[in-house]
Amino acid sequence: MKVVICPTAERATALTARVIEQALRQKPDIALGLATGRTMEAVYAHLVQAHQNSGLDFAACRTFNLDEYVGIAPDSAHSYRTYMNAHLFSRVNVALEATHVPDGAATDLDARCVAYEQAIRASGGVGLQLLGLGENGHIGFNEPFSAFTSRTRVVTLDPATRRQNVGMFDGDLEQVPYHAVTMGVGTILDAHRNVMVVTGAAKASMLARVIEGAMSACISATALQMHADCLVIVDEAAAGALSCRPYLEHLMQHDPELKALLS
Repeated sequence: MKVVICPTAERATALTARVIEQALRQKPDIALGLATGRTMEAVYAHLVQAHQNSGLDFAACRTFNLDEYVGIAPDSAHSYRTYMNAHLFSRVNVALEATHVPDGAATDLDARCVAYEQAIRASGGVGLQLLGLGENGHIGFNEPFSAFTSRTRVVTLDPATRRQNVGMFDGDLEQVPYHAVTMGVGTILDAHRNVMVVTGAAKASMLARVIEGAMSACISATALQMHADCLVIVDEAAAGALSCRPYLEHLMQHDPELKALLS
């Protein structure tokens, strides 16, 4: 795990977008694992700008989103498919048939979960997986006690997660589903590269536990400590509780990969 501390959230999301842009330019047919949330909106805005201003080409890539709510139709204003269409897919030249978001309204969810895993494998695996960090330490919707070997499946959402996402449902907690489909922790760990972006003081304590604490199924993001190629990009506010910060700053100055990334 390598950690980059940026002075602002804007710099953190811009750097995250640049990492994705570099991966896409190096391998145009890459399978991108995508995430949703307020922080990701800024990342996608940078990618759209790169597409419009410097010809970043999405024509050959494929995408797989982390998760979707159960019982929400793909064309619902509250679905992650609608979110992705609005913030990225409709604004770049990606082929819509090459974009994949779990179908939370499917009649046989278990079969769809198996098919989702098969589609990822058929694409050669996720080349770069974009991740956020939930306030309870989840990645995707892998809530506490998610096995590190788990695959795409239906999960019951933590009450804290439902409260955190109430903004997507007009502030009405009753509208927030109790269940979701999510890539598993094992699915995420299978990605060739993971890039997690975390901003804001509200995530600082949990981020410190993810980076510096023991691995635990209670905090699914700690599984990223096992990943061979995981980059964590944070802003100053999110880095506020890191006790290892002096060494992280040393690495940012002297690690060849990080120096090249920040140049």
